[in-house]
Amino acid sequence: MTITKANLVEKISNRLGLSKAESQNLVENFFEILSNSLENGDDVKISGFGTFKLKKKNTRPGRNPMTGEVIPVSARTIVKFSASSKFRTMVHD
Repeated sequence: MTITKANLVEKISNRLGLSKAESQNLVENFFEILSNSLENGDDVKISGFGTFKLKKKNTRPGRNPMTGEVIPVSARTIVKFSASSKFRTMVHD
């Protein structure tokens, strides 16, 4: 099962007794803070869960699997998530 923002809103509403509008606002604000922090170049560490970091990827040669043609893959910045040891233990047990 995939968890969506709507699922999160529903679960928060049920667990905390908040209205759907309040829960929606909470979820939207959380993701906005997370996104803004990463845009500003800050790492986001959530204790007991993990860390979100930006990582720069250099330009590299790629290959079209259909034709075998070499195509350059442009440089880009990605978001990397590293799970905390506590979270990894919960998921793997």
